[in-house]
Amino acid sequence: MFRKYEDLPEVEIPNDREIKLSDGTLREGAQMPGVVIKSKDKLEIYKYLHKIGIEKVENFLYNDRDRQVTKKMLDLGYDKPEVTGWIRAAKKDVELLNDFERINETGVLVSVSDTHLFDKIGFEDYEEARQHYLDVIQEVVDHGLKPRCHIEDLTRSSLNEFAFPLIEEILSISPEAIIRVCDTLNFGIPFEGADPYSVPDIVEKLRDMGAKDIELHIHDDYGLGVANVLSGFWHGANWGNLTFMGLGERAGVAELEKILLFLEDRVGIEKYDLSYLKEFAEFFEESAEYHVPNNKAIVGKNVFAHESGIHTDGVLKNPMTYEPYPPEKVGAERKLMVGDSSGKEVIASKVNEILDKIEADIQVNKNDQRINKIYKQIQEIYEKGKRDSCILDEELVEMMDDYFNLEVDELWKKL
Repeated sequence: MFRKYEDLPEVEIPNDREIKLSDGTLREGAQMPGVVIKSKDKLEIYKYLHKIGIEKVENFLYNDRDRQVTKKMLDLGYDKPEVTGWIRAAKKDVELLNDFERINETGVLVSVSDTHLFDKIGFEDYEEARQHYLDVIQEVVDHGLKPRCHIEDLTRSSLNEFAFPLIEEILSISPEAIIRVCDTLNFGIPFEGADPYSVPDIVEKLRDMGAKDIELHIHDDYGLGVANVLSGFWHGANWGNLTFMGLGERAGVAELEKILLFLEDRVGIEKYDLSYLKEFAEFFEESAEYHVPNNKAIVGKNVFAHESGIHTDGVLKNPMTYEPYPPEKVGAERKLMVGDSSGKEVIASKVNEILDKIEADIQVNKNDQRINKIYKQIQEIYEKGKRDSCILDEELVEMMDDYFNLEVDELWKKL
């Protein structure tokens, strides 16, 4: 019998590796067309990630703005998120880390598909590319830094001919290197046997090579971002690189908030504070002028909004009927809406909510004649085609004024 949230059985990840999360909002997310994240806002984002408990962030260091905000993050002295760098596979880029003694790790872009190697970068052959990448990784190690190798476009590469042998040599140079599986165009598939696209097969191959840390950076062009990340965890990856609300190039990448919620609510990993997620999304709307879709999972305005009579009646009797997790878990609130499909139960609930706010010493139920009259009035509005949106609280207050001898509208305006 599953009638309470705590009754639901947890899903077990079939390996004992600790899952950790790194956030790419400050790098990948900042590249999203139409979204501008100012330096002061990057610092605030870092603070939100600290409150949530994310283990790591990555920063560009190419311009003075990014270098200055990175120093401010380091000056905060937080254990989490650890601040790391991000560079291209170029020796001159390694020098960018010279001014950051407190940074111990940097990402290195290692593109491996033929389109990237030959069309974008212009290598003559695999051997030239191989030697170039290994030289840069050695330079990073010589600088005393831990490399986090972004194996770009891995799911579209020649795995056995180039990508896997290169990764083996990288691990021989730096056994502690993090190998990031970058599913750059979301060609990755979340089940086994779909080589070269299978994320599970790639992860298991990397484990066989001896990779100690395997990270997933999955784009969402086919809508498989979250599915591929979870599949990677199931087969032995222990890091996920995500962005808040999936911000990033094109369709973005796997969403941080979705993975956070799944890990806590379905797997039982309780080391993150999800209560800041809704507030974090509101911050983005205000600071970056990013519109959060109303039906966006976890942080959208409609996630805990109920209008239809069947749904509201069920939620009022037992929230678990139509809410898979309590709204307060992610810092949200339940919102009952009155519309053309609303029944008397939700109207009574909204009326009682208003009566509470004006401190009226009265409560009603759906059988109250006043509720019946308001219900008929609302139905008449929709039947005559006068509107195509929900009834606002202010409108409901005006209706209540006709049937409650309480001067509801006057009291409401004083709130």
